Amino acid sequence: MSLPQRVFYTIHEAAARWGCTISDIAGWADMGSLRIVTGIPPVECDGKRAGGMVQIRPMDIIPIFRRCGTGPQSAHLQRIRPLEEKEWLYISAPEVGVAVSIGDVMILGEDLQLFEDAHNLFGRIAEGAGLSEEGDYDWSAMHVEITRRVFEEGLPASQGAWVRELQDWFSAQSEDGTFPDERSIRRRLKPILDALKFKRPKR
Repeated sequence: MSLPQRVFYTIHEAAARWGCTISDIAGWADMGSLRIVTGIPPVECDGKRAGGMVQIRPMDIIPIFRRCGTGPQSAHLQRIRPLEEKEWLYISAPEVGVAVSIGDVMILGEDLQLFEDAHNLFGRIAEGAGLSEEGDYDWSAMHVEITRRVFEEGLPASQGAWVRELQDWFSAQSEDGTFPDERSIRRRLKPILDALKFKRPKR
């Protein structure tokens, strides 16, 4: 069995993964391409309490995202948006807002994968790095399994769920329970998803 998809990546992990700066990520997030989140203790927002995982606007605390790296390591949030809410909430207590460290600024794993798929980052990385076929796996058999799955069960709930299904399938086929890494499967799955015009349900 494979582990579940990662729930979140820190913004530094995402920057290293994509070969960009945290300033770039802040810009993309502010334009709506990504959601930046963090975790906070319960706070008051004009009579409403909010806490836990919340979305934040990078431009509200832009100094910590400075490209030159000279900015502060923390800032105070004055507004937040719980993930299940549509409206932004303004923190009324504590009056100074809530402190957040750059090390606790994150991207949801689901959003990270959507961004990578939308911009074909896995294809670019694979082609640029000159990777060869990964491991001794039966990729042709995987395509047969994909055809069976779609014909008999339809499409899965998400791309990430399909990757995990295929990892479980490879594990079941092997003698020692090994399976390809997520990137290797996703590279081969993406052309099929594109042909099927697969889209995740909107939240």
